[in-house]
Amino acid sequence: MDELVTGDAVVLGLRPARLPSRALATAIDLAVAGAAYLVVSIAIVLSAGSLDEAAVAALAVASFLLVLVGGPIAVETLSQGRSLGKLACGLRVVRDDGGPIRFRHALVRGAMGVVEILFSVGVVAAVASLVSARGRRIGDVFAGTLVVRERVPTPYRAALPPPPPWLVGRFSELDLSAVPDALWLAIRQYLTRMGQLDPGVSRSMAERLAGDLAARTGTPAPPEVPAGAYLAAVTHERQTREARRAFGAPGEGSARQSPLPPPSPPVSAPALPSPPAPPAPSSSPSSSQPAPPPVTGFAPPA
Repeated sequence: MDELVTGDAVVLGLRPARLPSRALATAIDLAVAGAAYLVVSIAIVLSAGSLDEAAVAALAVASFLLVLVGGPIAVETLSQGRSLGKLACGLRVVRDDGGPIRFRHALVRGAMGVVEILFSVGVVAAVASLVSARGRRIGDVFAGTLVVRERVPTPYRAALPPPPPWLVGRFSELDLSAVPDALWLAIRQYLTRMGQLDPGVSRSMAERLAGDLAARTGTPAPPEVPAGAYLAAVTHERQTREARRAFGAPGEGSARQSPLPPPSPPVSAPALPSPPAPPAPSSSPSSSQPAPPPVTGFAPPA
């Protein structure tokens, strides 16, 4: 990455293009320009049969300057540094401060490119790009430009750490409407990078951010809750509210439109008849049945 400072003192991290990608983009541009120059030369030869040799030579020089020199200059000026080859390779020509180039930058680069690329078959441009720390050729040095890569890998965006379970939902009544976006961004950056900081620096930053957040909400942070956990819990509460606002609570709309009927009183089951009680045994002997003789253990003689 190369640090460029703009006029507003903003540091830009740009990735300069190196020799292989620049050589490939230049080869594509030269192939397109050579094909266009060949078509123009054939048209001049076919249409200039009645002209003398001086006129034909003048037309050849004019076509060379217009197609091979003026063409790349016009393309880079109109496309703001994106020629066909650079567009295919994901490159772009920018100023030293990171802004888009203009006609004067493209003119200097094109004029120096005649010597660096066309007359020396790219040897001078290749040596200058290898020697330069930012891969610039002589035309870039004189024009104050730089070829950078536009298609770079997207950096990994770390997820926010979850709050402690005992703090989830504790700040549901907190008013977060007065907290600015800049403070939320600072809190998010701290939470995603607090594991990479020194413990003392991390604790001081967390306390300062927690104090700013408590001042914006109007409610002081609980003294028993660590500052980092407090920031994580409040940020989680904000994300929960945004998700609820965006998607809504499940079943909330249907419950409002079609309320359930009130429950009906319970219906008692019919009483079943109880089985008849068994008759009680009678204590008096029946008159029709004589009482059995007492058992004495004596058997009468036969």
